[in-house]
Amino acid sequence: METPFAKAKRSAMKSEFDPKALTTLLMNLLKERNESLREAALKSGLDHQALRRLLAGQRPNIVTCILLADHFGISPNDFLKLAGWPTMKVFDVEISSEENLPAEAIEVARDIAKIKDPMTRKAITEAIRTLLTKYFE
Repeated sequence: METPFAKAKRSAMKSEFDPKALTTLLMNLLKERNESLREAALKSGLDHQALRRLLAGQRPNIVTCILLADHFGISPNDFLKLAGWPTMKVFDVEISSEENLPAEAIEVARDIAKIKDPMTRKAITEAIRTLLTKYFE
């Protein structure tokens, strides 16, 4: 049986947080979008000090992770994992109608989902979309 979210959250609060991966991701996303901390915070609906605290090594709260993920267009579960929080089922990506998709598409989607680094996953997805756009021209 799966651990209830509230229990997993309490457990995560007691665990040590390593900010390196999350701060690296945030800096890469800011650089990729050519945004300042203040711009990203405002567009995310956050106080810019929230991002400064994150970069200083403080664990962001769950809502901050979700708002940042929404702003940057990546899965909230990626931010939650990197911040040491449990993931949320509501953000799990599932193929709702596999029977309507070719087997090859399902295999590719599953392979992409295995990629741990969200930046790499995003880059590969964009490359596939570029190839498909060229194919359908």
